[in-house]
Amino acid sequence: MKLELRGITKTFGSLVANDHIDLVVHPGEIHALLGENGAGKSTLMNVLYGLYQPDDGEILLDDEPVAFQGPGDAVAAGIGMVHQHFMLVPVFTVAESLALGYEPTGRAGMLDLEEARRRVTEISDRFGFDIDPDAVVEDLPVGAQQRVEIIKALSREARVLILDEPTAVLTPQETDELIQIMRELKSAGTSIVFITHKLREVRAIADRVTVIRRGAVVGEAGPETSEGEFASLMVGREVQLSVDKGALTDTTDAGADAFVVTDLTVLDPAGTVVVDHVDLSVRRGEIMAVAGVQGNGQTELTETILGLTEPVTGSIRLDGQELIGRTVKQRLRAGLGFVPEDRSTDGVISSFSVAENLVLDQYDRPPFASGVAMSPAAVRRNADELVAEFDIRLGSPADPISTLSGGNQQKVVIAREMSRPLRALVASQPTRGVDVGSIEFMHKRLVAERDNGTPVLIVSTELDEVYALADRVAVMYRGRVVGVVPADTDRDVLGLMMAGVPLDEARTQAATHRTTLGEADAVADHHDIP
Repeated sequence: MKLELRGITKTFGSLVANDHIDLVVHPGEIHALLGENGAGKSTLMNVLYGLYQPDDGEILLDDEPVAFQGPGDAVAAGIGMVHQHFMLVPVFTVAESLALGYEPTGRAGMLDLEEARRRVTEISDRFGFDIDPDAVVEDLPVGAQQRVEIIKALSREARVLILDEPTAVLTPQETDELIQIMRELKSAGTSIVFITHKLREVRAIADRVTVIRRGAVVGEAGPETSEGEFASLMVGREVQLSVDKGALTDTTDAGADAFVVTDLTVLDPAGTVVVDHVDLSVRRGEIMAVAGVQGNGQTELTETILGLTEPVTGSIRLDGQELIGRTVKQRLRAGLGFVPEDRSTDGVISSFSVAENLVLDQYDRPPFASGVAMSPAAVRRNADELVAEFDIRLGSPADPISTLSGGNQQKVVIAREMSRPLRALVASQPTRGVDVGSIEFMHKRLVAERDNGTPVLIVSTELDEVYALADRVAVMYRGRVVGVVPADTDRDVLGLMMAGVPLDEARTQAATHRTTLGEADAVADHHDIP
């Protein structure tokens, strides 16, 4: 089925989310929609799926105009969507999930789960999904849950499938499996709109790529386009994608374990273990990255380091001083810098000015305060200096921080933490929701902090970021550290560890996988198979 969008425009108040966007997706084509977070990609697809009504423009299917009043209309027309955050009921089985909203009925109007099971098995077998129709959703790994969402869409005869940031919560191996699934769907004639901001994946799978920046189409290209060219289109200027990071510094005390977490165990409010006897040590002048799929205890680990949560066992020592038992304020005073995972909730106060947010952890200390009185002049001077140093784009430091873009808000958080003497820095998802240009800047600042001799602990679900910044990598799975490895560890090994495979076994499996691929390539070459 051919899909065409003509002049689609969608506004929210004064914000133009989509600005007269044209897009054509041909039958059996994988069309990538590439752009930074906030560029308008998901809004455009929500318009296509009937979740939003466009202010202007039209949608055509096989050259016929259509209008969707809701997702039901889009589904009936042959459009399916797999959202970035899965729309599954955790306690339902796969078959029940398939039936939800489109319940097949048998005699006397009774729910026919057997028909739902049959459809799951049929689609799963056809595309090699390996999904048990009676499996409970919450017991499935994330990659399998995503396949359930795809099965739901295909069971409703979707001829155009929208995948919104589909690899955001997948391991590298699960990403490879998804790419293979996309190829099989394409071969079966399904058109796919692949929404992403990851350049590597676009080049691996897309037939054509449309780039969106600030709600407007800024270019269309093929997968042969370089990552640098894609990044320039996304940002509007040339971008350095790699970080110039040298070897560990030779500063005094380099190599000493300055920040040490020992036997740390944390329970959630329900009493479930979310951090399970974790040991970590970060040397001076070193970046250690904690890698893993989101939801494996990384958030609770960093919150416990800051003091927002008290552990049931363990120790956190900074330059030999115990932090357990100290307040958040005392830990910050001890020289701990902290960049939170969610800047809007934990990093800034939206109604405060930019200048005020830049001194949130120093507002009651000289030169910003004398006794109980703050010094507005000192706060403003500090803001002017940091705005220039960290290239924060704004109207005025007196403006509310809510008026800034997400990337510039993140720069405020990083500037605040790095503007005081640090003895350790913990940064959780430091570039989430940030454009490529700002990522480039932030990576340079984090490496500079490391080169100053600060132990830096970074938590990131982006493997490219882990490889760019880390000197060593600790992999977390279900609250435990599966292993700590050098930063040049093979991507396949790291991906297997992210799925819970122990280090030695992951190395063996990765080597076997590479050997198998090599033999397959040799056979293909021998038989002249493309």
